[in-house]
Parts: sequence; structure tokens; C-alpha cells
Amino acid sequence: MSTSTLSSCMARSFQPSRLERLLSAAAASSLPLLFILLWSSGYVAGKLALPHTGPLTLLTLRFGLAAVVLLAVAAGTGAPWPHRARGWGHLAVVGLLMQVLHFSCIYFALQWGLSAGVAGLLIGLMPLATALGAHLWLAERIGRRQLLALFGGLAGVGLVIADKPLNGAWTAYAVAGLGLLGLVAGTLYQKRFCAHMDLRSGAGVQMAVSALAVAAIAWPTEHFAIDWAPELIGSWLWLGLVNSIGAFSLMFIMIRRGQAGQVARLFFLIPGVSALMGFVLLGERLEPLALAGFGLSALAVCFAAAKR
Repeated sequence: MSTSTLSSCMARSFQPSRLERLLSAAAASSLPLLFILLWSSGYVAGKLALPHTGPLTLLTLRFGLAAVVLLAVAAGTGAPWPHRARGWGHLAVVGLLMQVLHFSCIYFALQWGLSAGVAGLLIGLMPLATALGAHLWLAERIGRRQLLALFGGLAGVGLVIADKPLNGAWTAYAVAGLGLLGLVAGTLYQKRFCAHMDLRSGAGVQMAVSALAVAAIAWPTEHFAIDWAPELIGSWLWLGLVNSIGAFSLMFIMIRRGQAGQVARLFFLIPGVSALMGFVLLGERLEPLALAGFGLSALAVCFAAAKR
């Protein structure tokens, strides 16, 4: 058998089968759905845990658990670490923006009466802000289809918010809005400066920095007061292992695969999913306008993802 014939046979033998290609495509397409479910669950878990401890103490537990697991995995698997101080600094900035600022504001807003569904609604405004920020800062192009999808999703979020009166809770809404800005800034900073970080070591550093930052404030203000109720323990494990590690790892993977604005459009689906989880698990009322807004947001995401 000639060398060329042997090479041809080997190439054919190592080509993935049709089933393997289908499974690979199914796994890739399931990432957005899994991300939406994991991210949305964080608001409900936080709402369940906050009656048993303070917001900053809860975040210390959450980030600390995630940091221990991620750093252990990174060390045990030989993950690469940043070679320069600048790389460590970039990871710390992302952690402070995307973790500390974002979740501190959201948890305080939840403690001050904001429902899990409304928290998801406000974070659902992220796609428009991120796409515009990516256009201005990262020079990512915004096409006509993207603009229509963005504003369609924004209209869906607006429908849900329209049936949620403020009832004077301006502080909770303002603080949650600040948390939205932290998430947007962290996403863009991650895309710009940490796009090639290793998920194990990079996320571990971010979580460790975040845990130390919130712990430094939680000790003098909340004294780490904790009621170790089953609700708190279950929520803590879910937030630290599933939400912090799973959801953010999926988010970073999708940021690597696509533009920041494209990834951010998935957040248009989070308001409806968060509201539905809040209705089922917390008894939060789900209004017809919320269902209509969720449907409109879902259509916007489908429109943006459709082939031209």
C-alpha cells in the first residue's frame, strides 16, 4: 500500500461520524439553554438564603467556596497561571466588577424587597448596554438585525416591568441598576483583557479576590452572623458550586466563541425564566404581561440567532 493511500485511509478513519457531529452540535447548542437556567436560578437561591445571613456574608461564603474548588482544580490539573503582574491585575478587576459590584448590589436589592423576578428583569437590560458598550469600546459591529433584536428584547423586558409598580422602592431599583453596570463593565473588560485566560486558574483568581474583598467589608458590618438553616446551606452550595462555577464558566466559554453583544442577548431570556422560578419556588406573582414580555424577548433572541 502506498504512502498516499495509507494517509487517505487514516484521514477517513479519524473523521468524526455523523452521530458524533450531531452530538457535538447538540452539545454546543445546549450551552445557551443551560447557561440561562443556571444564571436565572441564582436570584431565587439568593432570595432563599438572605433571611438567614447578610448579603456580604452570603457572598463571602459563595465566593470562598467557589475559589477553593477552582484553585484546587487548577493546581491539580496543571492549569497555566498569568505570567505577568498585569495579567493578575486584569483578573482581579473582572472579579471586582462582575462578581463583587454586581452581586453585592443585587443581594442588597433583594434584601430590601426586590423580587427575584424583578432582579432578573433589571439584569435583562444587560444586552442593550453591553452591545452598545462593545460597539463603542471593542469596535464590534452592530447590524440591523442585531438592533431590531436588541430593541425587541428590550421591549419585552419593558412589558414585564410595566406591571411591576415601584411602590417607593427606588433605592432597591437604583442599587440593582448599579449592579447591572458592574456586570456590563465586567463582561466588556473580560472580553478585552482576559479573553485568553484559562478558565480554571482565571476564574479561581477572580473568586479568591472577590471573597477577600467582600469579607473585608462583611466582618466589620455584618460580623459574619449566620443562621445555618437547611435553606441557607442548600442555597450556599448551589450558588458556590453550580451558579458561580457552572454559569460563569459557560458564560466565558460563549464569550470566547462569539462577540460580547451576541452572548449578552441571551440575558433577554433570563427575566422570564427568573420570574417563572420565582413563581414556582417563592410564590411570586406571575402576571400576563410578564408572560407576554418573556415571549417577545424569546422571539427577539430567535430572530437575532436566525441565519441571514
